[in-house]
Amino acid sequence: IVNDCKLLQNLDVSSVAICSNDVINYPEDSFDKMIEFSNSNNFNFPYLHDETQEIARKFDAVCTPDFFGYNKNLELQYRGRLDNAGISGEILKDKELLNAFHQIVKSGKGPKEQKSSMGCSIKWK
Repeated sequence: IVNDCKLLQNLDVSSVAICSNDVINYPEDSFDKMIEFSNSNNFNFPYLHDETQEIARKFDAVCTPDFFGYNKNLELQYRGRLDNAGISGEILKDKELLNAFHQIVKSGKGPKEQKSSMGCSIKWK
């Protein structure tokens, strides 16, 4: 994710991460621990905490990570996964998020085919 976000910066695309997990029942997902994780993995984008889970609900987010890509008019153009590798162990062949943004920057429109993100479910309150 960090490497792809660096490449997105070269396209003048900004990235942000938002943690919406319930930290009361899942203290390992506390914002302090997420900041440690962010620092140790050299995140090059803001990492925010959605304490009320309002943002996750407004976006209809379902898992972590769940990617949303907008064009310059703030219109949703991509709702999909980072790449084809996922948790299946499949060999990386397609950097779907990065490719989608190349298309969005060029045309303003995302790809017609988009595969849903896969990951852990959001830990809802």
